[in-house]
Amino acid sequence: MPEKVVPGPVCDDRSIREAVCIHTKKIFDSCRDKDCVEDLRVYPTRCSQEVIDRAQSVKACSAELLYAYIDVEPVTFNRGFYTVDVRYFYRITADAFVGAARPVQVSGLAVFSKRAMLFGSESGSKSFTSDDNENQVRCVPQSSLPTAVVEAVDPLILSLKLVDVCECRPCDCGCVDIPMAVAACFGDELVTSGDQHRMFITLGQFSIIRMERDTQLLIPAYDYCIPTKDCSCSDDASQDDPCDMFRQVQFPVDEFFPPNTISTTSSAAGSGNCCCR
Repeated sequence: MPEKVVPGPVCDDRSIREAVCIHTKKIFDSCRDKDCVEDLRVYPTRCSQEVIDRAQSVKACSAELLYAYIDVEPVTFNRGFYTVDVRYFYRITADAFVGAARPVQVSGLAVFSKRAMLFGSESGSKSFTSDDNENQVRCVPQSSLPTAVVEAVDPLILSLKLVDVCECRPCDCGCVDIPMAVAACFGDELVTSGDQHRMFITLGQFSIIRMERDTQLLIPAYDYCIPTKDCSCSDDASQDDPCDMFRQVQFPVDEFFPPNTISTTSSAAGSGNCCCR
């Protein structure tokens, strides 16, 4: 009896059972980028700003990517290409040093915008499903724009500095459009003006942007995907001897002996088709 085919890499000597037509999202274009974003203004919360105005110095703690707003628009004179405007919203946490006292943790919002141009093909079809029957019919022209997907990780903090308001540049104004959902993540009002000291941060951001569109593809199929793992029963698990379960756990050697080498993920090299602003 031939060996059962399971999801994953397959050998060349395994025959394909049938060709299957599936409906899925096809990636038409993608790019990766490594952005060094210098001197992003941090908009602190009201309580944090009161501490920053009295602080002598600040030290960066963490930067968390909260949300990425994505907007897709067709390129007028280049058919099939689209601009992808991405706005990243970060939560910045830092320690503010006021005199000789212990540092006080402060937090705020930083915003970074960029643009990429990718190929997304063209489509003039309109798609309807039986699920639409439950919704009210709306006579609104449907868009045939592709879907832009942004994958990003929490950024690296490269530097953080405290600047007097009189030393700030003219473009460091407080005009920024903050979504309500993002502002709600801080639990306090964000300060965009009326301050004495301001924080500016430099971040390193890795990202992948891809352009997808619904389509039908013909793929090889080997067999139905039938689960091979038995579902564990909670009643039986409670009757197991805890010592027997402990004996099956492998000894954590790495916790006691430091490794000779540390594996790191390779950084994204190059910027592909991305054009930043």
